[in-house]
Amino acid sequence: MMRSMLLLWISALAVSIGLAEGTAIRQHPDVGANIALLDRWIRSQMEYRGLPGVAVAVVYDQDLVWSGYYGYADLETKKPVTARTVFRIASITKTFTSTAIMILRDQGKLQLDDPVSKYIPWFTYKNRFPDGPAVTIRQLLTHTSGLPREAAFPYWTDNNFPSREEMIEAFHKQESTFEPETKWKYSNLGMAILGEIVAVVGGEPYERFIQKNILDPLEMNSTSVVPVGEVRDRLAVGYNRRMPDGSRRKAPFLDSRGLIAAANIASTAEDLAKYASAHLGQEPVGGKQILKASTLREMHRVHWLNPGWGSGRGLGFSVSRSGDRETFGHGGWAGSHTSQLTMSPEEKIAVVVMTNCDDGVPAFFASRILSMLAPAMRRALPAPVPAAQPDTAMWKKYVGSYTDPDSGITDVMVFNGKLMMYGYNYPPEENPVGSLTELTPEGENTFRMTGENGNGELVVFEMGTDGRVKRVKATENYLFPVQSP
Repeated sequence: MMRSMLLLWISALAVSIGLAEGTAIRQHPDVGANIALLDRWIRSQMEYRGLPGVAVAVVYDQDLVWSGYYGYADLETKKPVTARTVFRIASITKTFTSTAIMILRDQGKLQLDDPVSKYIPWFTYKNRFPDGPAVTIRQLLTHTSGLPREAAFPYWTDNNFPSREEMIEAFHKQESTFEPETKWKYSNLGMAILGEIVAVVGGEPYERFIQKNILDPLEMNSTSVVPVGEVRDRLAVGYNRRMPDGSRRKAPFLDSRGLIAAANIASTAEDLAKYASAHLGQEPVGGKQILKASTLREMHRVHWLNPGWGSGRGLGFSVSRSGDRETFGHGGWAGSHTSQLTMSPEEKIAVVVMTNCDDGVPAFFASRILSMLAPAMRRALPAPVPAAQPDTAMWKKYVGSYTDPDSGITDVMVFNGKLMMYGYNYPPEENPVGSLTELTPEGENTFRMTGENGNGELVVFEMGTDGRVKRVKATENYLFPVQSP
């Protein structure tokens, strides 16, 4: 009885904080229990830290699994945070700019290793390393261009961002800090320049290109590159960090003007969840799939590895590994709004956290949410259908030793229920299974080299009239049975 009442309470709580109906994951009691605990934990963290407002959204693949809204969008009027509350996503904007670049690349309008000056004639500055390579689009995407972090204005001090024209004029007087592709250095300036490339190559202003090619296809109707009108009206009030007496000051509205491609987008938690779903998608381009799956994988893999090998940069995204989990994403801070987008492609899970204060620690919330919900979601997935067990007796005719005139012996054997090739190496591997290559059936007497050592090539056993192997074609070469003495 107590268990039934507990499950009913969890279900009711889950619905009250945004748990939708429809999928096995949403309805699974383990997921509901973890969401209920996270809900209570977030509330306690907010109370302890004195946070004004928090919005959370969690995605599995293409489905919104949970959205939760806490606290106030305006402390003075006690206006609550809801699904319609808009937050500044700040530097997460950079991933939209990078996505736009990849859309143009896939359309054949630019290449990542093109020099920036090919598209922007005004791209001249004080180059401390004249013998170094020209700055490329790829280097801007990975923050390895060596350009300064900021345009030549103190806008993070006075909130007065330069216009596009002012940024360009001042750029000519700035100097590089590192030679390109020698050191990682985060650069708002570099991302703003990528926005200029989007406008030039896309043939329309940056904000219009983002609207037409990303926001409209994904139906992100509460998202705006330049928040005005109704979207601006729904914007949460931003607050500075909590003072010792518990008070917070309101922060002024921030418009990054000439640097909109680096930090200007405003969105809701559920809209940003739609964007995350697009980055987790594997469907062909069209409708809500704005980039090819291969392009998405290219964006999310490491293109620059930081010292220590624990993290690096993809194309517009940060990439990191903790234990067995690899994640990619981006954080943001602007106008006293802080945000975090974290995605785990292997688990098909994305977490969005938005807050309206400087000390909202969204990455802390996102990390805890992911570490709790990912295992629960895996338990909620339908059990995989067991693969049909191969009839290993049929492989007996392939088992044996093979050679060619110029190499050692290659053995074909059944090992742990799989057909394997064992190639002799010199010196031999210290691990006995180090030289094993799995042979996966592909057709009659035909296999493909798979597994950790597989190279994807075909292996064909050519049979004689006596039913024995006459020779083995491996890639484009041949192995012959070793004759018994």
